[in-house]
Amino acid sequence: MSGRSLMVQGTTSDAGKTTLVAGLCRVLKRRGVRVAPFKPQNMALNSAVTADGGEIGRAQALQAQAAGIAPITDLNPVLLKPSSDVGAQVIIHGKAVTQMDARAYHDYKQVAMAAVLASHARLSAAFEAVIVEGAGSPAEINLRDRDIANMGFAEAVDCPVILVADIDRGGVFAHLVGTLELLSASEQARVQGFVINRFRGDIALLEPGLRWLEARTGKPVLGVLPYLHGLHLDAEDAIARDLPPARGGLRVVVPVLPRISNHTDFDALRRHPQVDFRFVGPNEVPPAADLVVLPGSKAVCADLAHLRAQGWETYLQTHLRYGGKLVGICGGLQMLGRHVADPLGIEGPAGTRDGFGWLDLTTTLQAEKRLRNVRGRLALGDGAEVHGYEIHCGISHGPALARPAVMLEDGDRDGAQSADGQILGTYLHGLFDAPPALAALLRWAGVRGPVETVDLAALREASLERLADSIEAHLDLPTLLRSLDGTCS
Repeated sequence: MSGRSLMVQGTTSDAGKTTLVAGLCRVLKRRGVRVAPFKPQNMALNSAVTADGGEIGRAQALQAQAAGIAPITDLNPVLLKPSSDVGAQVIIHGKAVTQMDARAYHDYKQVAMAAVLASHARLSAAFEAVIVEGAGSPAEINLRDRDIANMGFAEAVDCPVILVADIDRGGVFAHLVGTLELLSASEQARVQGFVINRFRGDIALLEPGLRWLEARTGKPVLGVLPYLHGLHLDAEDAIARDLPPARGGLRVVVPVLPRISNHTDFDALRRHPQVDFRFVGPNEVPPAADLVVLPGSKAVCADLAHLRAQGWETYLQTHLRYGGKLVGICGGLQMLGRHVADPLGIEGPAGTRDGFGWLDLTTTLQAEKRLRNVRGRLALGDGAEVHGYEIHCGISHGPALARPAVMLEDGDRDGAQSADGQILGTYLHGLFDAPPALAALLRWAGVRGPVETVDLAALREASLERLADSIEAHLDLPTLLRSLDGTCS
């Protein structure tokens, strides 16, 4: 086998492309194939730090785990991190290179495509198979010119495509037929077949529709994947829809910021049986809580203004007055300080904004981003082990840092704690992921008695195995994988 590619495109965003690519990578890994995932262009605020010191979409780090390889920047050569409705930070080969609005980025795509093709060529040389994930839908007419994320890439490297659609949304046949109709003749020929995702019910009732679809398009249905409840996989960007029902336990609240980043930080909390977790969106009244966590942000000053406009400052003052605990992660840490200065206009208009002032520190945003994976111990309780990663362009200074939140194994100190022990701030994404750290932080926040163990890494691995089992059982893998035997020239 030598450097073959298969691309998964979707009729819509959230059709299941990320999950299917992860599952196919695990299926191939089981067969002893050296496989790599690849997403030419990703737009997401959930990101991960790679083994080679860059930044990629968090979904590609998950897919790398499915493939059994270390995450590297070539897996996602172009990452766009939105900072407003019309602008984004552009990250090429793991490093932030510029900030652009949508029109300027359209003109920049020729440069971005060169980076995409270079990464794909390196992966093709190093791995036996490359499973490629598209972005959004290939039928977005306004984005087809200079496309690097879907059919533009597939045509450039002569890559076969399978098209996945989400039946749980409704309209699955219209999605598939309509998408195919909007493709050019050469792009239509490139589509090897369809996968229908998230099916619930009796498959016999779906069969007439499947036969009609095959007759109408001349393309085979390669399989129907069932709705897999309770998969514990990292979200690419959107906050998960399957939030748990209300339950007793430690009440944890997280505000949903307009530019919230790395909300996967809270996956372990969401799944913990002793935690009643709630995301609180815009214009929602936050409930009483034992612990409030301010999340990361791609636009700290703008999101800080949003929190104030939504009444969160008053809410947090009351929360602290009644003894509640407060954690800030990355941008959330910066908000807890006295000031956030953005002299270069890194995340918005240049200037300095007042923070909440509960930690005696000031943050200055700088052009160079800090990217690293770290390990250490919490500077509270028994010093539980913690691991995580840093992705930030802010540098914090001030007396509060003399009481760190984490002692890193390289000797550095991270974050800060308030003198009264109510507030903790850290730059570490993944703060709650390690079971010892999660247990220690839950005890600090108010859980009494034994704390149950939630091992996020083990849950993720079990979910990847379950996903691969489902693909093995429900997809026509011989036909699908034959697409890897040659190109579509």
